[in-house]
Amino acid sequence: MGSDMIIAAGSGGSGAFNLLLLLAVPLVFYFLLIRPQSRRRKEQMNMQNAMTPGARVLTTSGMRATVVEVDDDGVVLEIAEGVEVRFVKQAVMQVLKDDDPDDVDDELDDELDGDDDQDGDDERVDLSKDAGTDASAEDEADGEDGADESEPKGRAKVKAADKPSA
Repeated sequence: MGSDMIIAAGSGGSGAFNLLLLLAVPLVFYFLLIRPQSRRRKEQMNMQNAMTPGARVLTTSGMRATVVEVDDDGVVLEIAEGVEVRFVKQAVMQVLKDDDPDDVDDELDDELDGDDDQDGDDERVDLSKDAGTDASAEDEADGEDGADESEPKGRAKVKAADKPSA
């Protein structure tokens, strides 16, 4: 029994290896976690301090805006024509480059707005699973069968679509 304890103590490893392992773990944490995070924080602070009026920015809430004025602790952003809002500098997540495709989005919005004026309320979107079938054909089929009334098909969809929105 005494000899078993001597064998177990001898196979435990050296004290130098344990000390080396104990010192290696904090170094790994420093180089993999702490150092990159502090570098990113420093770059973010430099970007926020280097903002100038006229720059396009993206806020942490996802709004794209133009910088109008920069103060010590905040910025004034124009989120739409004539709409200016005051933010703290930390709310600016990214300074956008000039080649962002914002104009393309505006053109698409203008085209969609123009299409809505021409069509009026005649165009409706069917969000049901069987969007490929025609609702009027289902109405006729329900009227002919009459036996399968437990499954609402076209009529329920048409009635739901005809309700006025609040």
